[in-house]
Amino acid sequence: MFTKILIANRGEIACRVAASARRLGIKTVAVYSDADAHARHVALCDEAVRIGPAEAKESYLRADKIIEVALATGAQAVHPGYGFLSENAGFADACAAAGLVFIGPPASAIRAMGSKSAAKELMDKAGVPLVPGYHGENQDADFLLTQADKIGYPVLLKASAGGGGKGMRIVEASADFKAALASCKREAINSFGDDKVLVEKYLSAPRHIEIQVFADTQGDCVYLFERDCSVQRRHQKVLEEAPAPGMTLARRTAMGDAAIAAAKAVNYVGAGTVEFIANQDGSFYFMEMNTRLQVEHPVTEMITGLDLVEWQLRVASGEALPLRQDQLTINGHALEARIYAENPEKGFLPSIGTLRHLGTPDAISFSTPTNLREHSVVRIDSGVREGDAISPFYDPMIAKLIVWGKDRDAALRQMSEALSQYRIVGLSSNIAFLKRLVESAPFANATLDTGLIEHNQTALFPAPQAASLPVLALAAAALLQSERSGATSPWASADGWRMNVPLQRTLELTDDAGTHAVRTTYLRDGFQLDVGDASALMTITSHVGDAITLQLGERTVRGTVVRDGEQFHVYQQGSHAALTWTDPLAHSGETEAEGGRLTAPMPGKIVAVLVAAGDVVEKGAPMLIMEAMKMEHTITAPAAGVVEQVLYAVGDQVTEGSPLLSFNTAVATLATH
Repeated sequence: MFTKILIANRGEIACRVAASARRLGIKTVAVYSDADAHARHVALCDEAVRIGPAEAKESYLRADKIIEVALATGAQAVHPGYGFLSENAGFADACAAAGLVFIGPPASAIRAMGSKSAAKELMDKAGVPLVPGYHGENQDADFLLTQADKIGYPVLLKASAGGGGKGMRIVEASADFKAALASCKREAINSFGDDKVLVEKYLSAPRHIEIQVFADTQGDCVYLFERDCSVQRRHQKVLEEAPAPGMTLARRTAMGDAAIAAAKAVNYVGAGTVEFIANQDGSFYFMEMNTRLQVEHPVTEMITGLDLVEWQLRVASGEALPLRQDQLTINGHALEARIYAENPEKGFLPSIGTLRHLGTPDAISFSTPTNLREHSVVRIDSGVREGDAISPFYDPMIAKLIVWGKDRDAALRQMSEALSQYRIVGLSSNIAFLKRLVESAPFANATLDTGLIEHNQTALFPAPQAASLPVLALAAAALLQSERSGATSPWASADGWRMNVPLQRTLELTDDAGTHAVRTTYLRDGFQLDVGDASALMTITSHVGDAITLQLGERTVRGTVVRDGEQFHVYQQGSHAALTWTDPLAHSGETEAEGGRLTAPMPGKIVAVLVAAGDVVEKGAPMLIMEAMKMEHTITAPAAGVVEQVLYAVGDQVTEGSPLLSFNTAVATLATH
């Protein structure tokens, strides 16, 4: 076994690998960029070495620098995690040439599976079922259009060297093909340096089921059952679970055997995942093989009681697989939710900022589920702490929340409760969306397919609901208490005392549904609250930290209120409301925003300019395409108007809030008369 390894990654996976290494008595070396100098993975490892600026291409993608650090620190092996260099055959070769063990498959296997089209040819020869499509070398747009027309719409365009949902487009009609192809190729070349694509038949209601495989250097290979990853947005996984609901023993065996055949076809070693697209009738087709540990590997660990990183380390050091196929069993059910800094209501736009408050559910060590079979278990894999920043340079994942239960219903209840306890302040997150998703009828009933989110927009993206009286009361109580506690003299007291009449004031609290006028009358032992037609006496009976208990009329109301500037985050009965207080004495200094200038929603790079000065466009027309945090974002016209000036060119970097172009709606109005 190794005595020291270098972890060539960051975030939660670097922390995850470090935890298993520590348990096995293996020293760890972290590498970090300038953006990660104070990151959690740096603190968790025994040593840490800076490798470059924040941009990944100047730090985490610098194979030469990483190998130099590994040699200088005396590491014997390199664990690549996932992403970055984990599926880079050249990096695997370079490690071997430097005398370092690459904790992953042979470079030949990475190359064989790295091209989706070449991999499908191999799978066809190995007898693994394939989706109808074109996987050849001819990339002429007219030729690919002809192939798509032959296959029949809808078709799916996929970057041959892609992964993670990038470089994928669904095309519904022949007329849309070339525009989608151009966008797909542009994203592919930016993400992978290779714009080759393949065209496949798009299955209308498929499930995404993947098989975890493991192979050793002695030629043995096993599958550690399946994971259902059907719930996706933008072709990226949102929820994963194991085992797959409704999976029969016969189907599991067939898929497991096909996955092993795929691994053996490329002489695979280590952890890998064979991904299948499955029809509702039970038929399945090979999609791709990910030659690394997957983001969702914890659900497999939870149902098997095994540490897959430990297996990786043992296999890479030359040991045989710890267990045979007939020794592997499934126990219980596990779910994983990916908690992202993003805004689901705005097209899942990534959010950048500081985690000013981070509250998490109580977690039990992931290594203990076998001892807790009658109980639910919560595990959190995270690479950030309160006070850390989510930057524009890397994936905006905050954490992976994993739960285990004795069956799927128990796991669902545990996940819903755990999401209720998660509290993030300082940036947008998808927690509320995940809770709605887990509690939605289709997911709860295991009516799964990759279009679940798209097909349930109304339930998953409901109209904003006005804050209830208890929520408004909790926010008002937190505000009133903070005013009282801030008084430093009798003249600054905010207890509302007046000589002849009680003080009355109106607190303006605004949420997504509008502004709520909370009329507050100060009484001797509490307050009278009036909101619209609702009225109640309020007494603050307890205020410890962020926890507040109120007597609101005949009701006892408990909640947690986290204040962030003038915003009050209220957590009550499993829900979260963000209310902004308008301070009548504050002078914001804000001026009316300059009209007609569309701004960048976040830092990024301009990858396409679709309009020119003088163009007349309709509302919703695409004008610019930005690439930010690994995804493309289209800037559209907010109304009919005329483009006056385009302020950036393709390739330019822009900062958040930068005006991208001048746009005049008045000219368009005049032109129509």
